[in-house]
Amino acid sequence: MSDDTWHFAHVADHHLGTPRSYRYRPTMARRWRGIRRQIIESRPELLLVSGDVTLDGDTHEFEYRNTREDLDTLPFPSFVVPGNMDVGNKHTRAESPRNDRSDVALNMTSHRLALFAGYFGPIQWTFVHRGVRFSGFYAAVAGSGLPEEERFWRFLEHLTKLPPARLHVAMMHYWPYIDDPEEPTWDITDAEQYLPWYFSIDRPHRRRLLDSLQAAGVTNLLCGHVHTGRPVERVGEMRVHKTPAAGNTAQMTGRWDEIETRQGFQLCEVGEEEITVTFVPAEDQSPVTDAWGPGGHPRLEERDYSPAREQPPLAPDPWLIGEGEAPGTQF
Repeated sequence: MSDDTWHFAHVADHHLGTPRSYRYRPTMARRWRGIRRQIIESRPELLLVSGDVTLDGDTHEFEYRNTREDLDTLPFPSFVVPGNMDVGNKHTRAESPRNDRSDVALNMTSHRLALFAGYFGPIQWTFVHRGVRFSGFYAAVAGSGLPEEERFWRFLEHLTKLPPARLHVAMMHYWPYIDDPEEPTWDITDAEQYLPWYFSIDRPHRRRLLDSLQAAGVTNLLCGHVHTGRPVERVGEMRVHKTPAAGNTAQMTGRWDEIETRQGFQLCEVGEEEITVTFVPAEDQSPVTDAWGPGGHPRLEERDYSPAREQPPLAPDPWLIGEGEAPGTQF
């Protein structure tokens, strides 16, 4: 690397979790510890995290605290946006054909977004470091009707009015689209379309999002969520990076020929005119064979906390089961 370049790291979906929960993935936690060491050894100036920093943060506030403490011990600053496992999924009024979850019950809430912000800072942010603008947001609020949606669109409009930077890196959790920016909104009620719906932003909001990012001069858009890496795509002059997971298992792997299913992180070298994004595989690629508890989004009433290997076991936060007072929505 020349004297004129520097680098930052990007990671997504490490799903730290806790052995106090009804489920845990020790392999994923071990893999993250290795990736974390690799990132530190690469000596980036900062770390971007594209969400899903927890396994069940949408249910257990403890997981926010656990992950926050982990990030605070890094020798460089980290900047985080929420993932759906942290704060809840994009909104729907319809249910999918799947019987292992209630999609409506999984909708994100203002309470959860506020709680996340209390640990990790605002859910949307922008700053300039060494002439490069960095912006992060949770685009899944689009279409939710929550107060955070209006703030999100105001934030994107604000980005278009800021003084231009020579490079602009944006970061979100969801993929804006699955295969094509102009694809239609996927149908949650169609079993074959459920995963594309689950992983992407619906078309009307997607188009507005992409137009705003291009107007704001975004050169690189970093995404997570699917856990499967794809070759770099272009939307106008913007490069879209659909990145592999740091901890969890690749998904939708049969849909494309060119994929990256290994876990790892992205090392991003900043030059004068562009950012070179290189995938660095985790040294530990062992399969997840030591998990307990179910995957996915099991219903609250179906979770069994008795197998928790550390005590005391967790329980769903009280306001999720109709007990106690939820945190405020202002941040």
